[in-house]
Amino acid sequence: MISGFENIQLATIIVVVVAGFAAGWVDAVVGGGGLIQLPVMLMIPGITPVQALATNKMGSIFGTTTSAVTYYRRVGPDLKTAIPMAVVALGGSFGGAVLAANLPQSVFKPIIVAALIAVAIFTALKPNVGELTALRHTGHRHYVLAGVIGAVIGFYDGLIGPGTGSFLIIALVTLMGYAFLEASAKAKIVNMATNAGALLFFLPHGSLLWGVGLLLGAANMAGGYLGARTAVKQGSGFIRVVFLVVVGALIIKLGYDVWNENLAHNG
Repeated sequence: MISGFENIQLATIIVVVVAGFAAGWVDAVVGGGGLIQLPVMLMIPGITPVQALATNKMGSIFGTTTSAVTYYRRVGPDLKTAIPMAVVALGGSFGGAVLAANLPQSVFKPIIVAALIAVAIFTALKPNVGELTALRHTGHRHYVLAGVIGAVIGFYDGLIGPGTGSFLIIALVTLMGYAFLEASAKAKIVNMATNAGALLFFLPHGSLLWGVGLLLGAANMAGGYLGARTAVKQGSGFIRVVFLVVVGALIIKLGYDVWNENLAHNG
């Protein structure tokens, strides 16, 4: 069992803790904490990309679980929708992780960037979207749509990952009609399951750095608890603003990746 602390300096450990806390906070409010956490994980000397991904998921599951419990106690999201959605998302995430091991992520990134730009424009131009819950579907159609969203975004989380929580929130707001606050609460339950699905794939491969993962998890828990309490206190308007900031950062990050990959391919 590898702890990950064998060649790591104190300064790097401090950066990992700070990044874990910040990622937990951002994840709890709108998702997208991986933008902060994963690059820091890749700074650890000698770490492989697979170890970074696996350990990142391990840390994240502590944070998403903490924020999910906090949201449940304070918002009381409808578990009849959230639990089946989470179960389907777990399976989708496992499938995505399997495919990620055999397919270059560069194939999907341009599509994701285009989707994020569309989401950002839609949210910015529709200031009242997500202000109040007004469900678009009822009965069987509501649960089928929830399952489809869980499967697709769960698959995305296992395959690529960044912005999973943000995609869940915007899907729950725009396609299902939830307010941003309730969408965030449900998204955390589903995101917890997608992290678990990816971990189920990584565990048998011995990719986890257990010591670093547990430290990251503790920092994520603290950030996730504070982030969930902040979101509940500030409400849907605050979540919408943070959502736009995080989606903007996602567009820049993934767009930069696509640009660099195209340069490398054509160079």
